[in-house]
Amino acid sequence: MNDELKYLAKEVAQGRLNRRQFLGRAGALGVSMAFAGTMVSTAVQAEGPVKGGTLRVGVEGGSSSDTLDPALITNNNAGLIGRLWGEPIVELADDGSLKPVLCEEFSSSPDAKVWKFKIRKGVSFSNGKALTAADVQATLERHAGEDSKSGALGILQDIASISSQDGVVAVELNSANADFPYLLTDYHLMIQPNGGKDDPAAGIGTGPYVIQEFDPGVRTVASKNPDYWGSYGHAETVEIITLNDDTARTSALQSGQVDMISRVPPKVASLVARAPNLQVVRRSGPGHYVFIMHCDTAP
Repeated sequence: MNDELKYLAKEVAQGRLNRRQFLGRAGALGVSMAFAGTMVSTAVQAEGPVKGGTLRVGVEGGSSSDTLDPALITNNNAGLIGRLWGEPIVELADDGSLKPVLCEEFSSSPDAKVWKFKIRKGVSFSNGKALTAADVQATLERHAGEDSKSGALGILQDIASISSQDGVVAVELNSANADFPYLLTDYHLMIQPNGGKDDPAAGIGTGPYVIQEFDPGVRTVASKNPDYWGSYGHAETVEIITLNDDTARTSALQSGQVDMISRVPPKVASLVARAPNLQVVRRSGPGHYVFIMHCDTAP
């Protein structure tokens, strides 16, 4: 029975059998839906990602005031769009560790007050310009400047100076901070040509996609960046559709209007998971909510 299930799961992964048919046959063999679903997921992962096509994603949080300027990102919708066209210096890996992205390596002085980032070679922006350490320096300067309106300003205020030379960016802090590289994973800090000082909302970055259409709070379309240096971005086109209402977002998924949604409402997650062609993925995120204590004002 196990060999037959493995064969059927592989048929699903290769598109020759749909999930409803697989679950029906698995049920006939006395296998639970939970176990059968796990087998399909394992088979799909073994087959690897499907290349090409259009991925339609329903996302909450968008508004008509959204912009492509990463400094002004205020919601999940804009953050997702930012990661289509842009990339940070480093990012969090699935296990919570730091993973170099636009830098090849990073290191600090013994006192953790000076951090150096060796910028990756052979990377270009979607406008054809080669990525340089000067671009990274300019990006950090724009977000950390005195007149900055960036959402990342607060975490960069301890920077004393930024310099770049021979492909290396050096950041000197006013005080020691062993966690400084973690701060640079912030979703506002997408590296832009000349730091975005020339045109911050141009949507030009080193990411896997190029923005083709941008209708704030409604719809965004991006196509595969043919010169992308990394391995992300398997779909040929990604369409982000703003669906702020939970019911509308869930209905769009169930009716096939979109292929994926964010934030499945917990009260209906179990119902959505019962659909033979849908899968609910649960994972913890790196974010956290805090109660901010304003120590400089009265209670």
